[in-house]
Amino acid sequence: MVALNGFLQSALLAVSFKEVWGHIGNVIMMLAACGAFLIGFKFLSDNMEKLAGNSLKVLFNKTSDKKWVGVGIGAASTAVVQSSGVTTVMVVGFVNAGIMTLHQATTMIMGANIGTTVTAQIAAWGSSLSLAPIFMSLLFIGVMMEMLSKNDKVKSVGLAIAGLGLVFFGLEIMSDAMSIYSDMPEVKNFLGMISNPFLLLLFGVVFTAVLQSSSAVTTIIIAMASQGLVIGGGGNAVLYIILGSNIGSCVTALISSIGTSVNARRASIIHLMFNVVGTLLFMIMLLIWSKGAVGSDFYQVTFVKWFAGRPEAQIAMFHTFFNVVCTLLFLPFTKVLVKLSTLIIRDKKQNEKEPWELVYMDKRFLNTPSVALGQLKKETFRMADMSMESLRIAFNGFISRDLEAVGKVYDANENIAKLSGIISDYLVRTSASGVSLADEKVVSVLHSNVGDIARIAELADNLTKYTKRAVKDELVFSEGINEKLVAMHKKLEEQYELVKRICLNEEEGLVEQSDGVEDVIDTMRRELVAEHIERLRQGKCRPENNTIFVNLVCNLERIGDHLTFIVHADEA
Repeated sequence: MVALNGFLQSALLAVSFKEVWGHIGNVIMMLAACGAFLIGFKFLSDNMEKLAGNSLKVLFNKTSDKKWVGVGIGAASTAVVQSSGVTTVMVVGFVNAGIMTLHQATTMIMGANIGTTVTAQIAAWGSSLSLAPIFMSLLFIGVMMEMLSKNDKVKSVGLAIAGLGLVFFGLEIMSDAMSIYSDMPEVKNFLGMISNPFLLLLFGVVFTAVLQSSSAVTTIIIAMASQGLVIGGGGNAVLYIILGSNIGSCVTALISSIGTSVNARRASIIHLMFNVVGTLLFMIMLLIWSKGAVGSDFYQVTFVKWFAGRPEAQIAMFHTFFNVVCTLLFLPFTKVLVKLSTLIIRDKKQNEKEPWELVYMDKRFLNTPSVALGQLKKETFRMADMSMESLRIAFNGFISRDLEAVGKVYDANENIAKLSGIISDYLVRTSASGVSLADEKVVSVLHSNVGDIARIAELADNLTKYTKRAVKDELVFSEGINEKLVAMHKKLEEQYELVKRICLNEEEGLVEQSDGVEDVIDTMRRELVAEHIERLRQGKCRPENNTIFVNLVCNLERIGDHLTFIVHADEA
């Protein structure tokens, strides 16, 4: 009898141990599936960002004061890259660079909140229609595309498709792991105990802040709902988590705004205010709706029942409904939000930027290489403006025999050299961020352009040496020579304006005209040198002038060459 009792106790312990170990394995499976889901989400977002890089650059260059245009740009860009965080961080970067106003940023942030709901809709739609197996098959297809193709664009498409498949693979594994607990009263009772609206709201805020994605949080909640695991015991409870996720999504922008300009910090505060005020309004409405009113059956129906379909579809629809309604409510009051942000973050006396400091580029753009390269191109041609201005000062100083130009050119070239180093550093960092082959070519072109522009500044410095020599030795050139030199310099300025239009505005039709101007400059050099030699032969020009004049004319012609190199850098 004693032996039998011992055997039964051992058997019970073994069964108990097996159940515990089974539950531990199931929890590990859920965590692994969650990891696969998040990695898939990152693959999808990163590669869609690469594929849409040029489109994003075009969208953000079309910033407009029209509110609905801003909302549309924000929604479209976020729907494409599947991350409101990416869009909002870029907006903060543009505001920090001073090329987007707070009003424009506000409308784009509102649009980003709408765009981020697309992911949850896809997850709910796929789950409701039992399309998860089809989506999961994309994982294999995408991986094969990445492995077998040598084309960067096809590889990115493959990784994006694989990411989408991995998202649904992770969701399916999570759902299967959760289904074990869907019929367990202990689990349902535990989830039902967490019913305090403010606790649920806080959970949504913290969970989203950790994952850095409201879309990911909403999708996980949808996966739980599909298995009947409802936090808070049903009704409106789960919606408080969704509201909290919208506040938690502001964390990325807030962190990104640290150390930025006053207006950039205001943009992140506007994002926070928009979501917090919207959440408070919906919280009040949900609390009233869930409690009901005495003698009124209408108010006894929970708000979530407004949306037809299964629980997962209802959650996704509420997520979209919340962001669309908040945008409609607050869009007419963008000026009020901007005013409040200026009251919260006061203006501070800011030192003017040094000429060598970046104006268009911001480190936040490094996460979106195509956008970063667009801004670096603008910085490169700002550097070119500085080099051409240095040339103008040096040339006018030579013509007017003004020695003060020497110091001015020296200071300008110091700034140009510093800016050149910063741009080159950012180009290296952009290249290291995993750019596409097309973007790598742009990096190479900009590296080449920076070198040519720096050389123009060096040639301008050469002109100051000729000025010092001419003044020191009291050299005088023949009558009419200065006018011809001025004409040659004007041709260089004409060529530069064409080069800017070709490179910045992509007016490729002007390439032939630019090359034609450069040919004229070459002809002018040959004629000026030939005329100078003839004057020397006839004794009309002092031999001491020879070195300075020939070098001056040749330096001007070489500047035309460097401008041509900039236009044709992508052909090298």
